[in-house]
Amino acid sequence: MAANWTTNAAKTATDDLNRHVLQHSHNYFINRFAGSVFSKQRNVISAIEEIVPDFLWAQLASFVSFLVTFILLWSVDSLSAMLFVLLLFILLVVNKYLAPIKVKLSKISSEANTVLTGRTVDTFSNISAVRQYAKYKEELEGLENLTNARRIAHRRNWFFTEKLLMLNIFILFIFSSIMFWLILNKWEDGLITSGDFVMVISLMFNISGSLVFIGRAFNAMARTVGELREGLDDLLVDYEITDSENAQSLNVNKGKIVWQDVDFGFGDNQVFTNLNLEIPAGQRIGLVGSSGAGKTTFVSLLLRQHELNGGLIMIDGQDISTVTQNSLREAIAVVPQEPALFHRTIRENIAYGHPGATQEEIMAVAKQAHAHEFIEKLPQGYDTLVGERGVKLSGGQKQRIAIARAMLKNAPILILDEATSALDSESEVLIQGALHNLMMGKTVIAIAHRLSTLKEMDRIIVLESGEVVEDGTHDTLKDRGGIYAKLWNHQSGGFLVD
Repeated sequence: MAANWTTNAAKTATDDLNRHVLQHSHNYFINRFAGSVFSKQRNVISAIEEIVPDFLWAQLASFVSFLVTFILLWSVDSLSAMLFVLLLFILLVVNKYLAPIKVKLSKISSEANTVLTGRTVDTFSNISAVRQYAKYKEELEGLENLTNARRIAHRRNWFFTEKLLMLNIFILFIFSSIMFWLILNKWEDGLITSGDFVMVISLMFNISGSLVFIGRAFNAMARTVGELREGLDDLLVDYEITDSENAQSLNVNKGKIVWQDVDFGFGDNQVFTNLNLEIPAGQRIGLVGSSGAGKTTFVSLLLRQHELNGGLIMIDGQDISTVTQNSLREAIAVVPQEPALFHRTIRENIAYGHPGATQEEIMAVAKQAHAHEFIEKLPQGYDTLVGERGVKLSGGQKQRIAIARAMLKNAPILILDEATSALDSESEVLIQGALHNLMMGKTVIAIAHRLSTLKEMDRIIVLESGEVVEDGTHDTLKDRGGIYAKLWNHQSGGFLVD
């Protein structure tokens, strides 16, 4: 029974935590180490796996043992029985009073372990940078400092546990001595039989371990609660972005995008103020601007990764804050500057946006993205595992996989965020043709520092300090002699110089 309850509780808790954490906002994850989030979740599950069997086997068994002991003591000597009850009460009060301190120390100890886990995972995930910059010594020193912090936190927690245990033993010794003296006097006075005397002494010896267990049980429970709090306090924070009540699915017929009086900022950093922009359905626009102009934020807001401070963003007349987040993001395909690949097969990575795709469909988009040729040369072809974050593939290969994935998703709105930045010149020429096919019939927003890649766009929007300062075709803006013309003339090797 205990095994079933424990494993079922662990599965339910894991599923519920995964369900909750996966719905946190983009901002939640960029402010935390992935390893730390996992460590907190692992601490919660481990705590649950301890609580259930501890309650079933230890605490219930002790309760029955205490009850039987009280009844037997009462049958021999009511005063000893009342002293036994008083002993239990004092132990419970003392341990309950000290439990919050133990919870706090356990939480601090668990936090130290979480920080160490996050830093360790971060270091291992970026081992190439550690080697390339010869920072082995610095990273090791950083980890050693964190292991020392964990050692100190664990030691404080451990010492308090020992003090608590010694206090329980001292209280038990005092009451046991008093009870033994009372029973001894009654036996000597002939008020109880030798059999009763032996029975009481035996009960006192047998129950001593259980009475010490009260302290241990409180200690273990406090430690477990500390670990639970450390994890749940961060994992179960309120969602930064939630679907509105009765939110409907986004219905995209054409893909018209309208920004109406949009205000947004990060704290004191105001990015957009009363931004108004209309992107007709099927139009391909290029988004240009120096670093900090608001290009990345523009895309994040369209994906509703942050809440607006004011104004509306509408797609086909529907306020994106009133539709479900899933339906919004299902209508948008993104090819990012740094492709996000899972440590799964190439087949799974390409089909991520369309899990039911056939092998023929997967191969078709891979060919269009000019990825099929290099995939076929890999040891397991489309069944090749790409490694963590696609580490087994080159930058250009990862980008082609990401482009193939976007092609297969075939969403009505397409965002290209430096989609060809990781490609060499030869690959870029091949990919440009595939991107033109991908963009047909879609509303496209393309961000690029390589301005030459935007020449074929229907329209180019120049952002400066969160404002649209220029709007027109490539030829129109180039001949106007404004900011875009200066950016074009100041390119070096085809790239925009910030």
